[in-house]
Amino acid sequence: MQDLSNYRKSYDKSELLESTIPEDPINLFNRWFHETEDFGGTEEVNAMTVSTIGLDGFPKARVVLLKKYNEEGFIFYTNYNSEKGKAIANNPNVCLSFFWHSMERQVIIKGIAQRTAEIVSDNYFDSRPDGSKLGAIVSNQSEVVPSRTFLEENLKQLENEYESMVIPRPKHWGGFLVVPHEVEFWQGRPNRLHDRIRYTSQDDFSWKIERLSP
Repeated sequence: MQDLSNYRKSYDKSELLESTIPEDPINLFNRWFHETEDFGGTEEVNAMTVSTIGLDGFPKARVVLLKKYNEEGFIFYTNYNSEKGKAIANNPNVCLSFFWHSMERQVIIKGIAQRTAEIVSDNYFDSRPDGSKLGAIVSNQSEVVPSRTFLEENLKQLENEYESMVIPRPKHWGGFLVVPHEVEFWQGRPNRLHDRIRYTSQDDFSWKIERLSP
């Protein structure tokens, strides 16, 4: 067994104090996102882990790309017939998490996932490169395939079929909007006394702010 008990790191790059945070989590997320983008040296700052409860009863987490966020919530795109798509259809309670190690920060979002309007999915699909559009059509995401060659041959067939044509968005592919219920911000601090601030949505659309013990 590999012993990792000596893997230790001191966190001392920043702090998270109630006196310097906004009243809502989206503004703080926006601040952290752009600080990471500008100073953190992270290649894909929009990479996030989406955790769902599968049809088999097990939780499953995978990394996807955040494509939009605003006061409504956080949007990503996927195949609705994929494992994650079916899991969300069965149980829309999901968790999103961002780990920006270069900034010693995490953001953990509990929320409810719902399909975006079709026009939102259409507009994003239209903005994608043709190769990505065809990839979304050719891939029966999460299904067993016989080989890599099988996928590549099907892609070549679609390339010929849609040559010089508009590629339509398949109806089984689109966006999910995760409406946040709880957002936790984690800032690494020395001696493992990390800062943890939790925002919880209230019935009057305000946010309750609490500090959590590390």
